[in-house]
Amino acid sequence: MSKNQTAINASYFSIIGNILLAIIKGLAGVLGNSYALIADAIESTTDIFASTLVLLGLKYANKPADKNHPYGHGKAEPLITFLVVGFLVTSATIIVYEGIIHLGKPREMPKPWTLIVLGIIIIWKEASYRFVVKKSIETKSSSLKADAWHHRSDAITSVTAFIGISMALLLGEAFKNADIYAAFFAAVFILYNSYLIFRPALGEIMDENLHDDLITEIREISSTVEGILDTEKCLIRKSGMKYHVDLHAVVDGTITVEEGHELAHKLKDKLKSTIDSIGDVLIHIEPN
Repeated sequence: MSKNQTAINASYFSIIGNILLAIIKGLAGVLGNSYALIADAIESTTDIFASTLVLLGLKYANKPADKNHPYGHGKAEPLITFLVVGFLVTSATIIVYEGIIHLGKPREMPKPWTLIVLGIIIIWKEASYRFVVKKSIETKSSSLKADAWHHRSDAITSVTAFIGISMALLLGEAFKNADIYAAFFAAVFILYNSYLIFRPALGEIMDENLHDDLITEIREISSTVEGILDTEKCLIRKSGMKYHVDLHAVVDGTITVEEGHELAHKLKDKLKSTIDSIGDVLIHIEPN
């Protein structure tokens, strides 16, 4: 299975899971008098749209290069990540706004059984995070990583809701709004994670140098190609799940232009066959 298809399948997993959880959380929140669960349902609803955006972005980013996009369409991925971050910030804002409104209204204590629902949700969302983040590492997809953090933030908001409801049930009427304050804490955490997701996506758009490990691997592989004496500049830009490499290779200055050309092709083929995440390599030959 290709990396792109792996990422797409993980997105479908996220969408289906978020739809089911939004329904379960919403019903449990209304029937169980828990605003924290309702806040969780709000986040899961925005997650549905965010995961759908990730899916569409992955499909678009996989389109081949064309006349207007000679480097392909991979930059769509970090752009989609920005939109996903927008959904996260929006959900955090809605949670805070609705929480403030609920603080001024009379309400019943949360139902004890909502803790069981939350416990199941926490386990499911953490497992979902681990599954999707694993796929994001395998595919080197920034938007899928953002989608994975949706699951992790959802798990942590559920943990805060669990704590808030537990406090309300154990400490009595004076703490009946504890789950609302727990939802506020969850909103702050969502905003913090939004920054953590946004920052590397911005680096990808700006072609920031974040690929030292890959550069080291490229230099090591280049040294195994007969005729390549050394490497100088190695510049990398990430486009979707692929990397575009500009490499300066040092060769014997007495060889012919044709021989240098053949060495460049040998090096390029070696790198692309060894590192499957490399989309293209531009070799510049430097005479020694």
